[in-house]
Amino acid sequence: MDIFLITTILVLVSALFGYVNTRFIRLPNTIGLTVITIVFTLAVFAISAVDSTLLDAERYILEHIDFKSLLLDTMLGFLLFAGALHTDLEKLRAQRWPVLAFATFGVLVSTFLVGGATYVLLPLLGLQVDFIYCLLFGSLISPTDPIAVLGILKKAGAPKKLEIKIVGESLFNDGVGVVIFLTIFGLASGSGEPFSLAHVAELFIHEVAGGLLLGLALGWVTYRMMRSIDDYSIEVIITLATVMTGIVLSQYLHVSGPLAMVAAGLMIGGPRTRSAAMSEITETYVDRFWELLDVLLNTILFVLVGMEILVLDLESPYVIAGVVMIPITLLCRHISLFLPVKIFEKRLDFVPHTHLMMTWGGLRGAISIALALGLTQDMHRDLFLVVTYIVVIFSIIVQGLSVETLVGRLRKWWN
Repeated sequence: MDIFLITTILVLVSALFGYVNTRFIRLPNTIGLTVITIVFTLAVFAISAVDSTLLDAERYILEHIDFKSLLLDTMLGFLLFAGALHTDLEKLRAQRWPVLAFATFGVLVSTFLVGGATYVLLPLLGLQVDFIYCLLFGSLISPTDPIAVLGILKKAGAPKKLEIKIVGESLFNDGVGVVIFLTIFGLASGSGEPFSLAHVAELFIHEVAGGLLLGLALGWVTYRMMRSIDDYSIEVIITLATVMTGIVLSQYLHVSGPLAMVAAGLMIGGPRTRSAAMSEITETYVDRFWELLDVLLNTILFVLVGMEILVLDLESPYVIAGVVMIPITLLCRHISLFLPVKIFEKRLDFVPHTHLMMTWGGLRGAISIALALGLTQDMHRDLFLVVTYIVVIFSIIVQGLSVETLVGRLRKWWN
């Protein structure tokens, strides 16, 4: 009953907040829901001085939800599959090398840049933190979030060549980012095997390559099944079963579930497999089903992001550190993108100011918060959770709201 009750409350709150945003505020859903939930939670804090019923209800929900597990082990797979299903595979294939460079080299460089800057900054604020924990923070804040960026970029009207780079990077860098995070987490906690390049390479290959292979296998089986029948209702159920099975198998095989779902979604959603496996009516129903599920899960997710303010320890040095880290994380991302952009910009005809647009349009989101929630107290969890939350909220609200303006100002260089 607890699970059903909590789910009902979350769907009800998401529906109400979504209605308020659509009817009155009219911000992009990702931004509007986050803002409304934060304002609502702050109002609940104020009301709790008189009546704590609503505050107790919010805390009850958060206490009975493992946000990290819910997002990384379950919701992320559905959301990434939905995003990949609607990504233009042909355009992504044309940009595969820069996307790969951004999602691997870029995330790794950003991890060390942010980690080093954090290690230098925190003592200036009276906070002494070991370098390995600063590096851990760098690994969790470096990946961009496809959930936060997909809808906003499409609404902003960014050039397709640019959009596919940002979206492609966001789809793939989660798996890489999580592998880097888990590797550094193992070193920081003193668990697992002693550090060695061979061990890191083995972990990377197992998690990333294993996830991609699993996704391709599931995508191929799904394609063959859908091609052999013509019943849109059963074919929609087959795609749903593919994602649920993939999530379970990735956990059992200890491979990257997010990358598995990206690979499966790209394979099933590719133009050739679509035309061969789906009739026109099937394609319509599959797309509409996953669009609706994507909207529902996104709505619930960003309501939860707003509610997570309840778990923060808002000490002044933590808040100051979070505010200072906003420009630092942006600068580190800009630097990490510089070399890949320079290597590929002439060969693949990049639009002008690609590095600037990718820096500002590469939003951080719920994935970073989920990873921060997975830290232990020895790893300065309270500090890094506050810093992460501030960087993520700035990214979603300020960067998200200004992406369209930036696109408008840069459009003169693209025409």
